[in-house]
Amino acid sequence: MQIQTQRLELIPLPAEALFRLVRDRAALETEWHCRYQGEEICGAFRDILLAQAEKAQADPDNYLWHSFWLVLRRADRVVVGMVDFKSLPDRNGVVEIGYGLGECHRGCGYMTETVEAFCHWAKTCQGVHQVVAETEDGNLASEAVLRRCGFVECFRDESTWWFR
Repeated sequence: MQIQTQRLELIPLPAEALFRLVRDRAALETEWHCRYQGEEICGAFRDILLAQAEKAQADPDNYLWHSFWLVLRRADRVVVGMVDFKSLPDRNGVVEIGYGLGECHRGCGYMTETVEAFCHWAKTCQGVHQVVAETEDGNLASEAVLRRCGFVECFRDESTWWFR
């Protein structure tokens, strides 16, 4: 399973590959023939990746909804970032997405391309009716990505919720 755009491939990581990304990135790069230049894997982000890997491992039939997807630049197989669903769609058909890019790849349109394709694919899945995202207050770049992808700001407190 993968999603292709003009410049990118979005590739979901099975649980074992997600564990490998966190614990032995060089081995993952060799196995997947890629070079990782996404977000730095440390601190809270590392903990989130490991928690999602455990969820994907415990529910292999639904790993697409639990794991992270590599955002791979097709031209040179560089991983510029990652995108994920926070969990399975809820009973109302709502699914939340998250995403991030390596610093050196920001401002190139990669995340707009990614989010657009990811949301389009999600809405083709049975039971998905709406995609939501949360941004931290003041994250103007992320807000701009969501606006370009047709999201509408719906609620703001210490963070902002967006719906598409």
